[in-house]
Amino acid sequence: PENYGAIAALCAVTTTLSAAAGCVSAMFTDTILGMISTGEAEYDLTMAMNGCLGGLVGITANCSVVEPWAAVMIGIIAGWVYVLSSKLLVMLKIDDAVDAVPVHGFCGIWGCIATGIFASPDRIATAYGTGDTGGILYGYGNLIGCEIVGVLLIIVWAAGIMTPFFLALNFLGMFRVDPMEEKVGLDISHHKGSAYDLGGPFVADVEQYSASKHGGNDA
Repeated sequence: PENYGAIAALCAVTTTLSAAAGCVSAMFTDTILGMISTGEAEYDLTMAMNGCLGGLVGITANCSVVEPWAAVMIGIIAGWVYVLSSKLLVMLKIDDAVDAVPVHGFCGIWGCIATGIFASPDRIATAYGTGDTGGILYGYGNLIGCEIVGVLLIIVWAAGIMTPFFLALNFLGMFRVDPMEEKVGLDISHHKGSAYDLGGPFVADVEQYSASKHGGNDA
């Protein structure tokens, strides 16, 4: 019990570091990929926020057993995992409007595996009272094996539970809304109000912008 304060402090530090690293990693990785494909540098706030969430998810399993430097590495890689898995879903034409699967699924898998890589035997001993295991960086292999088995079991359990449920919904015609509702938006059809301003900018504002220095002209 006398070490609980130190453990809580470590959790606060590692959680913050991983979130910050994930935010920066995801945003700049997306920016670099955009520059390669389009030649333009754009900084996507959504990538930054979800990268931060990915860093938080990645550190959840191991915040009490990794060193601060490892938390930074976990966050950086979580940012990469988020960006690449988000683009993978787009490529596969899987609709995930809020990137829940990349953040909580893929980054969650990375967080479990990261525990088997970066877990410090000393930190494990402090938090759990046993120091006979650790990550592969410390010469142990049993923990990474447990993490991989755990990830596989969770995937099998989730798929086994939810696949029949989704098949039943699809059979009953309740799996997705009709195309018109997709265009209008479920916030309007189900919640009686628009969550976003989907209107375009005013013509006068566009003309004023185009005539200003921000629009590329010396007005």
